[in-house]
Amino acid sequence: MRNLRFVLPVIAALTLFSCKSEKDYLVKIQTRHGDMYAILFDETPKHKKNFVDLAQAGRFDSTEFHRIIPEFMIQGGDVFGKEKLPQEEWYTVPAEIQNGMIHSKGMIAAARQGNNINPEKRSSGTQFYIVHGKVYSRDELVTDMKILSDYFYKYIQLGSNAHLKDAYGKLYQEQQFDSLNKLMLYEKENMESFYNINLEKPMTPQQIESYTTIGGTPHLDDEYTVFGKVIQGLDVMEKIAAEQTAERDRPVNPVYMKVTVEQLQKAKITKEYGHTY
Repeated sequence: MRNLRFVLPVIAALTLFSCKSEKDYLVKIQTRHGDMYAILFDETPKHKKNFVDLAQAGRFDSTEFHRIIPEFMIQGGDVFGKEKLPQEEWYTVPAEIQNGMIHSKGMIAAARQGNNINPEKRSSGTQFYIVHGKVYSRDELVTDMKILSDYFYKYIQLGSNAHLKDAYGKLYQEQQFDSLNKLMLYEKENMESFYNINLEKPMTPQQIESYTTIGGTPHLDDEYTVFGKVIQGLDVMEKIAAEQTAERDRPVNPVYMKVTVEQLQKAKITKEYGHTY
């Protein structure tokens, strides 16, 4: 028993030392707006290795954030385009879509082609996006807005709802879409009762908490591989998202990037960048 009492503290100390000495890759994305720092998830090993390999080879350098949509995301990393590779060399990465890895603000995910030509949801070999998104009200988040909109359009055709039709037409003409959504949500219970339907969609507590506080792009969940997270420099992402854009959401003034990776102790990443493993 005396020996066991001696061994247990030693094991605990070794375990603590092992955890403290564990390392991870710290990603640094440099732009003219400043630097963003990120970590990549072990739960998506293929995407993590692919990103690290590209960064270590310097292949991301001088690519752009070429697609910017405020309240949605900033997309970049078109290595294949920069290197003018033939399309047959544009490799993809198998999907690693994980439960619980949602599109909250600052998450990094892989771009991909649509389901019609990519039913396996394989990721682009190089292009990634950082979630900008927006904060949602709970009602807006848990309601299937597409179905709500379809039923609302039918609902306002009823003679008794002419006032709603007039309000809808005015808001639509003025492009006040937030107010239009509020109008539809206000009538949600009435429509559920009138048509005997349920207009809510299932959302996890994690999704509700994240999207009603820091925000994000919930409609992308379970459709794209989320493989990393910006842990410092979200203000830089905000500046990029505010860039003036032209055709195809491309910024008028190019936003180039340089991407590097460095292995650091996880304890140091936690201390200096605030990320808890």
